[in-house]
Parts: sequence; structure tokens; C-alpha cells
Amino acid sequence: MSSHTDRLVWDLDWNLLRTFVVIAEEKGITRAGERLNLKQPTVSNALRRLEMRLERKLVSRSANHFELTEAGRRLYDSSVEILGLVSRLPLLLRDAPDEITGHVAVCVASHVVTPIFDRALAEFHQAHPRASVGISVMPSVDVIRQVREARASFGVCLVSQRDPALDYELAYREFFGFFCGPPHRLFGRTGLKLDALANETSVSFHTDSIFDALRPVAMLRSEAKLETNVVGVSSNLEEVRRMIIAGLGIGPLPLHVVRRDIEDGLLWRLPPYEAPPAIDVFLVTNPGKAVNRAETALRNSLRGLIATTSMRDRTYDR
Repeated sequence: MSSHTDRLVWDLDWNLLRTFVVIAEEKGITRAGERLNLKQPTVSNALRRLEMRLERKLVSRSANHFELTEAGRRLYDSSVEILGLVSRLPLLLRDAPDEITGHVAVCVASHVVTPIFDRALAEFHQAHPRASVGISVMPSVDVIRQVREARASFGVCLVSQRDPALDYELAYREFFGFFCGPPHRLFGRTGLKLDALANETSVSFHTDSIFDALRPVAMLRSEAKLETNVVGVSSNLEEVRRMIIAGLGIGPLPLHVVRRDIEDGLLWRLPPYEAPPAIDVFLVTNPGKAVNRAETALRNSLRGLIATTSMRDRTYDR
């Protein structure tokens, strides 16, 4: 294909072809204008532009004469075929799958463990296999910041103070318990009271403060009179768990997350056994963020599962 022909194909205004077809079928500029609901000068100008673009005379006309030239007849036949194909496009595409691509960037706190999120991911991938998901684990305060700055599609985390620019939906509720590891002197002991924890060393999360998201845990720590100085701290659940198992001290962990560790003898549950502190985990979104179709699909899936799952079924190890 020559460069001239290539430019013609890509630069041609297809609306001019449609106007030309109507001119040919109506055998006149005036009647074509009436059919197209356009003024006569507009139709005449369209014909002139098309002839100039193609460098061919398409219509031979006078006050009492209208006839397509040979080039005009050939163009008309081809244009009818082209416009017929275009008119069938909605029918051709009607049953085609509406494939969604794109990337979803999710930020989560390290202890986000809920079948709701897992199911949303599974359903999303099954429905949109060409879309991709990236999950970053970070402290809750950083999750909020990433969502606020529109760097994350959404976040799932603890919330201490709500940013009015963001939306919050309660995803699930979990309960924390105190645990120790095999090296600790209280490991394996039963029938303990809360005062048995007094003056013991402890490890915890950065958010374990009366001013932060784990305030209920911090208050219980104070009630148990655990050693004031925390000997190990992390924003990552796996690292807090590691320090507890290693015997650095007593620490809080979500009950449903460490169920297997208890069964395997890696962790030992300590008091209080009744009314453990409850912590809410939220889906955090930024209504001002421009989102792609993949982000919209996953967010809507997660929101739908939250809305259709009772709070009782979103409360773990009560």
C-alpha cells in the first residue's frame, strides 16, 4: 500500500461516505439534505470535501441533471457495502464477552484474614482472567495514605481516625487474644486468671496504643498489668507471631488467624478467655479516585459480598 493510499484510508472522514451514499440515493443535494436533516450548503460542502480528498469527480450535476460518474458509481457500491457492515456491528458484538483487563492495586494490613476477601478475589479472577491484581501489605496508617493519595484501588485495614475524604465499610470483626510461645513460663498452664500476666514482658503491634486502632487491646494490656516496656514491636502480624513463638513475651493475635498454630502447639492461649477485645476491619475507598473497569469490578464484588453476608457471619471467633 502506497503512502498516499495509506493516508487516504486513515485520514478519510467516514461521515462523508455516509453523506455521499444519501446524495446518490436521493439523486440530489436538496433531497439529501432533507433526509439527513442538514442544510443544503452543508451537504454540498461534504461532497466537495470528499471529491477533493479522493481527487475524483463523483457527481455530474446541473440545474436539471444529476448523475454519478464512473468513480462515483464505484464509490457508491463500495460505500453501501462498508456502511452495511458497520450497521451490523452491534449485532456482531452483542454476544461477544465483555472482557475486562487492567490492574487492581490493593493495600491491606498484615492480619487481614477473611473468606469474604478470598472469595471476591476468586470470583473476580474467574470472571476476568486477563485482569491482574497486586496486593501490598503495610501498616494500616500507610494503607489509608495510599488510598487517600489514589495510589491504591482500595484498602482493607484497621481504622483509628476517619478521613472525611474517604469511604469506610465494615468488612468484618475479629477478636484478639493474648498468647505465649513454648519457651514462656506460662506455656501449657491452664486455669489462669488475668492477674497471672502481671509484670510479664510483651510484644505487640505498632498500633497497640490507646490512641490508635488497637485501643481495646491496649486497654486490656493495661488492665492485665503487663510490663510497660514492650520488648518487641512490628506492624506485621507474622513478625509479632514470630516474637511470641520465640518467647520474647506475651502478645496479642487475632484468634481466628492463629487457630492452626494453637492446634500445632506453637502458641498457647492466655486469659482473658471470656469477652476478648473486638477489632473492626474496614474496606476503605476513595470516591474521588478515577478507577478502571477492573478496579470497579473487584471493589463491587467485595462490596456485594459484604452487603449480602450477615454481621454474624463476618464476625470471627467471637
